[in-house]
Amino acid sequence: MTGSFLLSLTGVMETLAVSAPTVVDAVRGRITVELCDRRLKGWAKKLLDHAEVERVVVHPERAATSEVFVVMSNHRSLYDIPLLFESFPRTLRMVTKAELFRVPIWGGAMRAAGFIELDRNNRKRAKQGIEVARARLQQGINVWIAPEGTRTRSGQLGPFKGGGFRLALDTGLRILPVGIRGTEEILPADGALVRRGARVELEFGQPVDPKQFGETGRTELMNAVRASIEAMV
Repeated sequence: MTGSFLLSLTGVMETLAVSAPTVVDAVRGRITVELCDRRLKGWAKKLLDHAEVERVVVHPERAATSEVFVVMSNHRSLYDIPLLFESFPRTLRMVTKAELFRVPIWGGAMRAAGFIELDRNNRKRAKQGIEVARARLQQGINVWIAPEGTRTRSGQLGPFKGGGFRLALDTGLRILPVGIRGTEEILPADGALVRRGARVELEFGQPVDPKQFGETGRTELMNAVRASIEAMV
């Protein structure tokens, strides 16, 4: 598959088209969770449809409950984001790096929609980000964290960061592991050109209960979730 500059530009324009009205609605006090959910779902579908992506979702029933999860996945491509937003059947918000919130319009839209800013270079602000994630969970909003912290360049699962696991232990909410396969064929980690016609798979794993590991069991919890994701990818 060859990359397309026009397809990449289309993705940027679709992102701008959903971001600009979200910023305007936030300024006017008209933003709602439901409105943002609809826009995120529509944006995700358009990006994947434009790239002619064949999508396969495995075990969707594991996410189709009323339970609030800390969702954790591997991270291969920027296209992991629309794939998971389209595939997850309920409200979902993402913990993402602080740099993205500085992008004009897009950053403002993410903030208005309830995305969670995480500054890994500032310990105090990183803790504040985790507290915002905790508040989202208490509001009944599922929170998605990529514990690798960045996209893999090798295709192998990278080292996990511990913040999301502490969040699960503190809240007692189960972790829903997610395995994503094939999105690097749409847009590689260091790529700029989007490719058409990829086949991707997203698999929901069995939820992992942090209560089984106790207050001091963060390492064991991390290992259990990692093993689940690794088996899926």
